[in-house]
Amino acid sequence: MYSMIKSIGLRGMEGYLVEVEVKIQEGDESCIIVGLPERAVKESKERVMAALHSYGVDLSDKKITIQLSPAERKKYSPVFDVAIAVAILVALGKIPSIPRNTVFLGILSLDGSVRTIDGILPLITAAVELEFETIILPTISYYPNLSNHQLIEVSHLNELVTYLLTGQTTLHETREVLSNETKRSIYTKDFQAIIGQREAKRVLEIAAAGMHHVLLIGPPGCGKSMLAEAFPSIFPSLEEKQQIEVLSVYQLAQKTCEALPFPPMRSPHHSSSAISLIGGGTFPKPGEISLAHRGILFLDEIAEYPRKTLDLLRQPLETGQVSISRVSEQVTYPSRVLLIGAMNPCPCGYNQSNIRYCTCTTKQIISYQNRLSGPIEDRFDLSSILLPTIIEKEIHELREPSYKILERVIQARKIQKQRYQSEIHNGTATLEQLLKNNPLQPNQWRALQSISEKRGWSNRVQTKIIRIARTLADLANSENIKDEHLQEAIQLRKEWKQSYHTQQS
Repeated sequence: MYSMIKSIGLRGMEGYLVEVEVKIQEGDESCIIVGLPERAVKESKERVMAALHSYGVDLSDKKITIQLSPAERKKYSPVFDVAIAVAILVALGKIPSIPRNTVFLGILSLDGSVRTIDGILPLITAAVELEFETIILPTISYYPNLSNHQLIEVSHLNELVTYLLTGQTTLHETREVLSNETKRSIYTKDFQAIIGQREAKRVLEIAAAGMHHVLLIGPPGCGKSMLAEAFPSIFPSLEEKQQIEVLSVYQLAQKTCEALPFPPMRSPHHSSSAISLIGGGTFPKPGEISLAHRGILFLDEIAEYPRKTLDLLRQPLETGQVSISRVSEQVTYPSRVLLIGAMNPCPCGYNQSNIRYCTCTTKQIISYQNRLSGPIEDRFDLSSILLPTIIEKEIHELREPSYKILERVIQARKIQKQRYQSEIHNGTATLEQLLKNNPLQPNQWRALQSISEKRGWSNRVQTKIIRIARTLADLANSENIKDEHLQEAIQLRKEWKQSYHTQQS
């Protein structure tokens, strides 16, 4: 007696087809699972046998061999429980053969209840990509909208068997909690509440519109953290597909994402280890940079992070994904984030401050600023130098609320989506993509080349200038990059290290 049922395994965020084969022979009662099962998978036989016994299936004098294919890949998750139980029932002739376009997901309790598992959303996504038409899975509280795919919820083995025998079930109706509403009431900080810092607000608006990384430099108390905490209020809500990606990462990390439908924001402490920031462990879990996927990673006091830890961010920021290698296999997690870094200009923090005197030597300032390696510093498209606000001068100034800035950001994002016909933003677009339809004029090229020669800018820096100019044009709803956009982009490129010096007594 033989049967084969299909399920799905996970390797990081990537799902792969697993064929659950069952061979039942007469003999001493036994059950063995082969195909490189880890401990949680090996224990499936105890759960499945108990659940089938609760259902009334007699397995005495039966020798059961279960093969999980592909046999050369390790299986870590107990998500195959339901598929194993169905395969045994088919092999015993208790239920008819299963259509090949049906996949089974879920864990069994000893009483036959079907329970969900961490990572159910990436499993559903993988099932869709593998073109399964019917997905049988545990009861969950949210579903993506899937056309041409039938999601069947089951809460007990009895319910599942009834459905397989009759096609009828008292299944729970599909529920959706994923939302695209644009209310921003969850944010306690609004740009209108921040006094002064007009240039920093402008820089953050450009960053949100084009997905440009930002570095904020200034003395303690000047508003760096407050600006970063208000930044999500001008960041567009996530589309449903993006929300599913974020939820999938949080499920795998066994964490709750409370921000949706708004972008997640993660603010790890500077004492965080490299593993907590990048991800890893014996069974690699997502790190902070993956938990910030599709959102914001805020590194306050970025110069206090170990340099080696910061350098690990280089590849994820460039490629938008983290690859973690272990002896047995390699897993990949997404990490498409907008990075905001904040730091003091010197060890004491008060270089060029108008409220306290700096006590640092030139050597100390240079050493402190060089904690950011060249490659990491080069990842920041924009930087802003902040000074403490003189409240009596700024308090009566008209300040723009976040929702008005958000409207411009959303419009700029729509222009980029239409231009690139994908989820590419100006901050990640190649020079060829930037200039394909709207090239710079000859006089603009000459101006950029001239100032690049004076300041010693590399080709990479020049590309960043063009990216920022393109975002400025999008914010102004301009089809072409105009001279004023290029000029503002050049002015925003600050050589911030050269702006600080030791204050002499």
